[in-house]
Amino acid sequence: MNQTKYVYDLNEGDASLKPLLGGKGANLAEMNRIGVPVPDAFTVTTQACVDTMNNNSEWPEGLREQVEAGLARLEERTGKTLGSVENPLLVSIRSGAVFSMPGMMDTILNLGISDETVGQVAKLADGNERFAWDCYRRFVQMYGEVVEGIEPHVFEDALTEAKEAKGVDNDTDLDAEDLKALTQKFKDLANEALGGHWTTDPKEQLMRAINAVFKSWLNPRAEVYRKSQGISRNLGTAVNVQQMVFGNRGETSATGVCFSRNPSTGEKELYGEFLTNAQGEDVVAGIRTPRDLAEMEAELPEAFHELLATMDKLELHNKDMQDMEFTIEDRKLYMLQTRNGKRTAAAAVKTAVDMVSEGLITKEEALLRINPSDLDALLHDAIDPHETATAIVKGLPASPGAAVGTLSFTADDAAERGKAGEKVILVRYETTPDDIHGVMVAQGVLTAHGGMTSHAAVVARGMGITCVAGAPGIKIDPKAETVTIGGQEYGKGDTLTLNGSTGEVFSGALALVPPKLDENFQQVGEWADAVRRLGVRANAENFEDASKARELGAEGIGLARTEHMFMAADRLPAVRKMILAENEEQRAAALAEILPMQQADFEGIFTAMKGLPVTVRLLDPPLHEFLPNIVDQSVLVKELELTGASEDVLAKERETLAQVKRLHEQNPMLGTRGCRLAMLYPSIPDMQARAIVKAALAVQEREGETVGVEIMIPLVAIAKELEVQRDIVVKAVEEELAAAGKSLDYTVGTMIEIPRAALTANEIAEHADFFSFGTNDLTQTGIGISRDDAEAGFLGHYVEDEVIAKNPFESIDQEGVGQLVQIGVEKGRSTKAELKTGVCGEHGGDPDSIEFFHKVGLNYVSCSPFRVPIARLAAARATLQHG
Repeated sequence: MNQTKYVYDLNEGDASLKPLLGGKGANLAEMNRIGVPVPDAFTVTTQACVDTMNNNSEWPEGLREQVEAGLARLEERTGKTLGSVENPLLVSIRSGAVFSMPGMMDTILNLGISDETVGQVAKLADGNERFAWDCYRRFVQMYGEVVEGIEPHVFEDALTEAKEAKGVDNDTDLDAEDLKALTQKFKDLANEALGGHWTTDPKEQLMRAINAVFKSWLNPRAEVYRKSQGISRNLGTAVNVQQMVFGNRGETSATGVCFSRNPSTGEKELYGEFLTNAQGEDVVAGIRTPRDLAEMEAELPEAFHELLATMDKLELHNKDMQDMEFTIEDRKLYMLQTRNGKRTAAAAVKTAVDMVSEGLITKEEALLRINPSDLDALLHDAIDPHETATAIVKGLPASPGAAVGTLSFTADDAAERGKAGEKVILVRYETTPDDIHGVMVAQGVLTAHGGMTSHAAVVARGMGITCVAGAPGIKIDPKAETVTIGGQEYGKGDTLTLNGSTGEVFSGALALVPPKLDENFQQVGEWADAVRRLGVRANAENFEDASKARELGAEGIGLARTEHMFMAADRLPAVRKMILAENEEQRAAALAEILPMQQADFEGIFTAMKGLPVTVRLLDPPLHEFLPNIVDQSVLVKELELTGASEDVLAKERETLAQVKRLHEQNPMLGTRGCRLAMLYPSIPDMQARAIVKAALAVQEREGETVGVEIMIPLVAIAKELEVQRDIVVKAVEEELAAAGKSLDYTVGTMIEIPRAALTANEIAEHADFFSFGTNDLTQTGIGISRDDAEAGFLGHYVEDEVIAKNPFESIDQEGVGQLVQIGVEKGRSTKAELKTGVCGEHGGDPDSIEFFHKVGLNYVSCSPFRVPIARLAAARATLQHG
């Protein structure tokens, strides 16, 4: 029986093994393969992690033996031995998920150092005892926290006390004797916390450390991050066991992070940070504020220039912007990691366009490289340039955009308030991976420490959240929930404005303005338009939204919801008169009052969209939205009776109450709405059709052209409903055209949003020129859940507990509701082969849903104006991926 291979040496892997070796392990192997200096290592596969999870956290058969064999081979290649007092091998144990999850899982450094080996570590480092004891205290702290589960503050408090006792600010100011005493203190505290001693056997420590990294795959911050990024928990993490190289051997050693291009802007320029006499965790954790990479040239010129050449080599090899970690040990450069760098949406677009120009990638590769959802970040607000406020502090511009919010000092508080709809700025000394749930919902993040590559910066950039990091001189009191900036104290209820593009922080709420899209954005849009098969329209009900949609590349309006026009305060009385009318004469009078209002609205939309198609959906509100609330009306009548109102007033309000009771429905979402309302009151669709035609002709006369008029009948479930409504609409349209002596191309179709309509689409298509799938209602009726109630109730738990993968109102339920769409398309086209089909629900702007709609053969999607660029790119990617 062949045993599963769980351990790969560095020279056994390459980039193609990423699903097995994880991103870090595969990239280490690939760097080694192309001659980049990498410390020797072996990788425990993602499969080992998955099999451990599936085996009640017990290691699968053979894994321990394979790790021991991998260690033996590493010892043979390096000439060092784990636990040896003559030539000790020290290793790092790092996670390595298939998809980058910065800071979400755990790391242990310097494993192999102990009371027995620390002296030899110093001796082999040219007698540098400070370096050896620094490594030892770091190991005790990281192993204690990650493997033994000791609270981080136990060690941090002791470190702070040691610095205060000596009167210094930085760890680097502690000498060898200080660190030796601190290490002993750490061990005593650990033993006290555990009620005993942990194992000192380095091989056993290695096994426990690997297992701890496996467990960290399921820690809360990793779970939150995975869900936010759509990463499956079933992938597991690899574990990389790598020979330590030391950036903390003195001033000729350093550690740092760099990018081959600016991850905020995409510019091809030097971007990175470093620290001398430090280990890598110091940079990414934000414990010390690092220095700009350009400063390294003066101190370590040979390593600096070798690093620049290596950065270029790795970008050229991977054909993408690289995010790299490096260590310099006594002037010798080692690369610890490279990966495709997380970047802002603006940087992603610019990098893709520039790399096409440089001949590194094709246009098609550029389109596949940009995540459609990231384009949302390009539409972030900026501070109005007319604002003249003076910044109260300036930190590092870690993630661009502008954010205004009230202050929050804990991730839990930010998460609670953010989910409730409040705009908050999360203020932290430095963020840690445990803060991910608060960062995700904050408008912006402000930190006192940390650099451009700290956890806060990387996570915020990846999520399109404004971040100012390392703001100098600010003092945070998390217990009092205050931050002092420039001598001024700001508390939980106070408001700040962040400019993540400049690093500036302002007191109060500054005015924000929408962003401007540059030529790189336009270029990507043009490439996408040249490739995609799906059309992209917008949902809009007024001139402003229609104009914005057209500016962002919409090819028409796929949904103009006329009930939105009826709800204006000046129109509601007329609408109520129409619904509450006791006879056709009264109803006709109310409709005559509404018609010019409707026509004016349509003229605005048609003017903005002239030359393009516009789908107008006839009235589709739940009836109760137009009527007085039955409880409120009852209370009003009772108050009038008690206060002795005049008989005329009382009679009128009593009549209104009687009519409301007569029209009251227990479930108005499934009641008299859509075409059902029009079946009861045919004069409503008649009026709307006339308003549409009058508007189209008026725009044609004024502008010289008009729109392609598409009139849509909502909520059809039975073919006869559409047949009757089509006749009403066509009759009204033709009468208006005859009266005007004009001609106009128009079509009449329906919205497929009831399961029965999808299942009988072949019958309905006999009376339809087009179908538009209303997937919001189709999801409600297809799954049997109320959007308003479910999203506030059980649906969140279903997603959290992975009963369902995604909220079906955000991304279409492909296996269920999606099949209704596919059935509707196929049955409709069995009657009319060229039947035009589209979708106009919220799913029209969701990339995963768009990919599905492409595959089932829709002609277009329609979405909110600001999601049009996302839909254009997603449609292009669907074509490239599926033909």
